[in-house]
Amino acid sequence: MVGIVLASHGDLAAGIKQTASMVFGDQPDVVTVSLQPSMGPDDLRAEIEKEVATLSDPEQVLFLVDLWGGTPFNQINGLLDAHPTWVAVTGMNLPMVITAYSGRFDANATAQDIAKSLLKESRDGVRIKPEDLEPEEATTAAAAPAHPTGAIPEGTVLGDGHIKFVMCRVDTRLLHGQVATTWTKQTNPDRIIVVSDAVAHDDLRKTMIQQAAPPGVKAHVIPIKKMIEVSKDPRFGATKAMLLFETPQDLLACVEGGVDIKEVNLGSMAHSVGKVVVTNAIAMDQADVECLEKLAAKGIKFDVRKVPADSPENFDNMMKKAKSELAAQA
Repeated sequence: MVGIVLASHGDLAAGIKQTASMVFGDQPDVVTVSLQPSMGPDDLRAEIEKEVATLSDPEQVLFLVDLWGGTPFNQINGLLDAHPTWVAVTGMNLPMVITAYSGRFDANATAQDIAKSLLKESRDGVRIKPEDLEPEEATTAAAAPAHPTGAIPEGTVLGDGHIKFVMCRVDTRLLHGQVATTWTKQTNPDRIIVVSDAVAHDDLRKTMIQQAAPPGVKAHVIPIKKMIEVSKDPRFGATKAMLLFETPQDLLACVEGGVDIKEVNLGSMAHSVGKVVVTNAIAMDQADVECLEKLAAKGIKFDVRKVPADSPENFDNMMKKAKSELAAQA
């Protein structure tokens, strides 16, 4: 695995590592190096060499650095000639770090391969709100649709005529950082579809979800009935969709309506009155238990984890724990 060194003036590197862990999960072979006011260049260079030595493959190292020309970069740059497989990229930001983490899913990727993939995501992460303050070329690029616009005549068959579900997830928070970054990079959808009658009729939540979509991916919010229609419409045969459900009940309604879902990621089910906590992200009441049992009886498989880096929870054990704690609560 490519080792990653986050390097900065002050505590930026440590802070961005912590933030990335909240979004992506804890990552192995990621270390930080910080230039503190009391340190000189030689002190920093020694710290860099010490941290690199802790990596499992010290020959494949990617340095993500705050400033070109700053002391952290200059000290790293002085080491690169002796290590042709090391790479440094400056302008470190959160999208850059998350993209680098994602690049390591390919076990054959080198530090150079990952470095080549970082610039676009890092630049696309810099946006201005309100959008009319952005330079015209940036606004135009951001607004460019991922697919041709305009109505497609009814009855048109695109692809094989069947929409592709790259991921179906139950998550109380719907579209947020972990979904917009880690899971979209893992599954590569061209559309994110939030399926919820409640959200579809809430203009504020709907707008916030649409604006939270990552660059290059369109976000839609539709009611359950519409999702059932879309799943049977051959015009969506070339679409790769990520489906997000706020509750397992909404998911069950779609499945019973004929939406062909075979696997579901249980990411988050928030705690509320009457629910018991069964994992660090999942809380259930009796209605949730019964709903999930109905879905399992239909042959649906469950992947219980917040982010790809997490180890999946055992679904059967989770259900047993929920039933036991609900019975004790009764």
